Amino acid sequence: MLGKAIEPEIGELIAARQFDTLREQLIELETADVAEILEDLTAGDQAVVFRLMPRDFASDIFECLPLEDQEDLIRNLSMETVGEILNTMSPDDRTRLLEELPGAMAQRLLKTLNPEELRIARTLLGYPEESIGRLMTPEYVVARLEWTVQETIEKLRQTGAEAETISYIYIVDDQGLLIDDLPLGRLVMADPETLLSDLADRNFVALSAMDDREQTVPTFQKYDRTALPVVDSTGVLLGIVTVDDVLDVEEDEATEDVQKFGGQASLEDSYFATTRLTLIRKRAPWLVILFMGAFLTSRMMQFYEDLLREFVIVSLFIPLMISSGGNSGTQSAALIIRSLATNEIGLKDWSRVLFREIVVGLSLGCFLGIILVLLMLLGVIERDPRFAIVAFIGVMSIVLMGTLLGGLMPFLFHRLGFDPAVASGPFIATFVDLAGIVLYLTLALFILRM
Repeated sequence: MLGKAIEPEIGELIAARQFDTLREQLIELETADVAEILEDLTAGDQAVVFRLMPRDFASDIFECLPLEDQEDLIRNLSMETVGEILNTMSPDDRTRLLEELPGAMAQRLLKTLNPEELRIARTLLGYPEESIGRLMTPEYVVARLEWTVQETIEKLRQTGAEAETISYIYIVDDQGLLIDDLPLGRLVMADPETLLSDLADRNFVALSAMDDREQTVPTFQKYDRTALPVVDSTGVLLGIVTVDDVLDVEEDEATEDVQKFGGQASLEDSYFATTRLTLIRKRAPWLVILFMGAFLTSRMMQFYEDLLREFVIVSLFIPLMISSGGNSGTQSAALIIRSLATNEIGLKDWSRVLFREIVVGLSLGCFLGIILVLLMLLGVIERDPRFAIVAFIGVMSIVLMGTLLGGLMPFLFHRLGFDPAVASGPFIATFVDLAGIVLYLTLALFILRM
């Protein structure tokens, strides 16, 4: 929040072109605070600030900026300045930027890298787009079993400054096979003459470079780690992934699920970075599908036209019935989709979910049905014994149906290879509306005309 507090003063310094004072103030701040200030500046002013900053400091600020601000800066800075920033960026953050840029721009930026950084960038970009290999960094500290604690600490002092994190020391053999990951605290507390072979227990957790990045989040949560090693199919250490990168993935996936749950295709960029035409294109297909579902619901009601004319009260309760089913279905879908996303439940648990949702659906349906009958007894709505039966059974049945559909449809989508979030609230609500109308009106027709 410090960045926001001094933001007006920064703007005044830029307007007055007091660049020396501006530079002195900014380099005293944390890079995250400077990035916070830059987010609200124009692209031109951002470029001015970057030209004033020391190269390493500017690179750290750049890594803290959102992707759309990074793209704007690239367009406003000279290729020389951009090259300096990219060459000092963390490989994982640089890969994240390059994979989001248009292909032609990414190729131009690759040409600004020095040979070693170019080799690293091409290696990381060579992994599948959604793989953990794209997120890993080759900047870590390695050691050998035959080293002593003292030798390892000396190595750490020499190379630790360039590592992404020094929380763990990675022990490898002559072929690069990962043997163990040693916590820094355990290393520091050991006797300086102790061999690493005496400290290593060969018990470690590693990710595969080909793993889907979304599936790594539970691994970090399970083992409460800040970094995990990444190996190939033979066990050779390729790099490490840090928790900050995984949290970015989790945020992206959660955002995508929320957007899909709202009944639209997910956005590639932030809201304001997305063009109006793209927003229309992303939202229109689902709206058309939902619109046609509502149209079918209206058409179905025509088959019960005589019933609705004879018993007007039946039509008055249609909104209540379908909203109860849609709401209960949306609740169940939200719970199950999130549980699937966090691996709290799996496909094998569908039968357990089915039983639980039957119990919950019946209980909620009965509860709402009782409320509706009580309103009739109190005279709030028309007293009709036959309709009381229709209302109670109708609410109970529709809520049960909505609960079951909301609980089981995410399993079906997951089993078919689709994102469970596609079984969104609007989708389930529309489906329940159609089925619920038929159920409710058929029930009313059978009971009221007995």
